[in-house]
Amino acid sequence: MDEEDAAAAAAARTPEKAGRPESGLAGDPDGGGASAEDAAERPQASDLWYCPDGSFVKRIVVRGWGMDKPKLGSQCRVVASGFPFGSGMPEGLTELTVGLGQWREKPWGELAEKCLESMRQGEEAEIQLPGASAPLARLRLEAFTQGRDSWELGATEKEALAQGERARGTELFRAGDPRGAARCYGRALRLLLTLPPPGSPERTVLYANLAACQLLLGQPRLAAQSCDRALEREPGHLKALYRRGVAQAALGNLEGAAADLRRVLAADPQNRAAQEELGKVVAQGRRQDAGLARGLRKMFS
Repeated sequence: MDEEDAAAAAAARTPEKAGRPESGLAGDPDGGGASAEDAAERPQASDLWYCPDGSFVKRIVVRGWGMDKPKLGSQCRVVASGFPFGSGMPEGLTELTVGLGQWREKPWGELAEKCLESMRQGEEAEIQLPGASAPLARLRLEAFTQGRDSWELGATEKEALAQGERARGTELFRAGDPRGAARCYGRALRLLLTLPPPGSPERTVLYANLAACQLLLGQPRLAAQSCDRALEREPGHLKALYRRGVAQAALGNLEGAAADLRRVLAADPQNRAAQEELGKVVAQGRRQDAGLARGLRKMFS
């Protein structure tokens, strides 16, 4: 195992803590989009839309028109304002591509991308976090090119996109950004999950990598679930076994943790990280047994 796994094991024991667009954009005067008269007559209203994953609420300030919305690969001409300093989101008129670019790697970029995928041309909306009393950012979708849903992509395209996400996730993980890395690994998995059986072998590594991020983020239960999925596909995957052992220990399942770590050592007896982690698990078990024995003596004394 590597230094990142040692750091993940330590973390698991802590509580969870613009320029002009190219031609072809929908809405361009020469692109067959809505006319100025249509834009002037579009209805204005306030409405709420709740992101299905609960991450934000969108308050529609100006309704858009048409039925299409940005998809993977859509180039969006956007006016952004009010995003927090350091969020990675540009201010003012800019172009963003759904599914591509470093702008979407930070939490606010991820929210903005989800919001864009729910918007129609001409729509203006405020993004509000759950429980917040005031909106924190605003987006206006001026125009966009047609993208494609993931089911419209071929297997080769999906695998290429997933490899790019995995590579970027590994860069972020090594740079000390497990949250950004987890988002990249998650996006890669969502692309590969739509492939026909048996699916891509990359999924095993992605689940194991995602587990490493989740351990560093203090999410041992999610890490254990990610390792389960990796081990369903490859039962002898040593990093997944080790990380599940670390997660089990953090969750208090010492017996399960010891079993996973012993499986790692059976395959790799010189594995220092597994040796150290198993020693901690055994010591913790002894302390618990001693405490239980003291409690029983008090009960019957």
